[in-house]
Amino acid sequence: MVFDRNKPYNDLPLLPPDKELENDLEILKKLVSASRALASVNNEITRLPNPLMLINTIAIQEARSSTEIENIFTTEDELFKAISDSKKEEHADSATREVLRYREALWTGYKSISDQGKINLETIINIVRQIKGTRLGIRPPQARIIIRRGNSEQRPGEVVYTPPRGEGVTESFLINLIKYLNDHGLTDTDPLLKMCIGHYQFEAIHPFQDGNGRTGRIINLLYLVQTGLLIQPVLYLSKYIIENKDSYYYQLAGVTQRRDWKGWILFMLDAIEEASLYTRNLINDIIGQMNETYKFAISKIDWYNNDLNEAIFSQPYIKAQRVGKILKKTSRTTITKYMGELVSAGILSPKKEGLEVYYLNDDLIRILSGN
Repeated sequence: MVFDRNKPYNDLPLLPPDKELENDLEILKKLVSASRALASVNNEITRLPNPLMLINTIAIQEARSSTEIENIFTTEDELFKAISDSKKEEHADSATREVLRYREALWTGYKSISDQGKINLETIINIVRQIKGTRLGIRPPQARIIIRRGNSEQRPGEVVYTPPRGEGVTESFLINLIKYLNDHGLTDTDPLLKMCIGHYQFEAIHPFQDGNGRTGRIINLLYLVQTGLLIQPVLYLSKYIIENKDSYYYQLAGVTQRRDWKGWILFMLDAIEEASLYTRNLINDIIGQMNETYKFAISKIDWYNNDLNEAIFSQPYIKAQRVGKILKKTSRTTITKYMGELVSAGILSPKKEGLEVYYLNDDLIRILSGN
């Protein structure tokens, strides 16, 4: 078949692909190492007193990196302030709101998977709607969606790919993809391979007018949770994709143009392995610093407790009001005194912005920044 990037790819092959992929020795070897690395993330997650505390640490880093792939940038400072202050979140700039919506979409999808046990069309549509903050649905059959090179690339504006189009065409491809992911009777393919294959197929279908990349990356994490390969959707996968962005798009195109599934799968398994090792070390560093901070704090401050320690490691910035709520203190004078003790001990550092004061966990920021 001669692939014409200027025409809708209505001949996109249905899943599953050729069974020979599962018997390729290079793929099998990489599958083993990627699976072991992913399992090591779960081991670290189970050491946490509350796994959900990673929502505002690793999950928000994943959200930020995933939006950067789409050339949407926000600063860590704006992001950390927004997640520590609901009022600040409401008035955040558009890029910061995009990141926060990604985080909410990830956890909305996670709750859906937990309730229903599988990815379905409703979950996918709800994810993209939350990402975009609209009532976006599957793109209509007449929508002329064409993927072009960006202005920062060589040959800007050149057509790269035209996704399938037509009455019921997009929907039929999505139904096939969802069946492939959920129906284990259809194929006994290893779920990690299924995730790699399913991610290509979703991006090739390109079912929405916008938000497909971010939706696809969330589906990856949800599928790992659905199949029991990941306890929480906190794998920092987008970092690897950003660092290897050209290869990511090259390998995607390789499947479309040459049916080079092997190159794509090896790339994605590399991404899983590297992201798993990075995420594992990140969690281990957070846990190690949490323990050291707690031991130091209780030797200096008699009212310090586990709940507060967990709170200041669940997000890089914290407001005095939240500390007061955790400690069940309502007096502004008392809370101010306590915050002063935390600052004097070097556990938190103050940052003033206008009339607002944020308290920074510099140790956590250092870990998240990779320093």
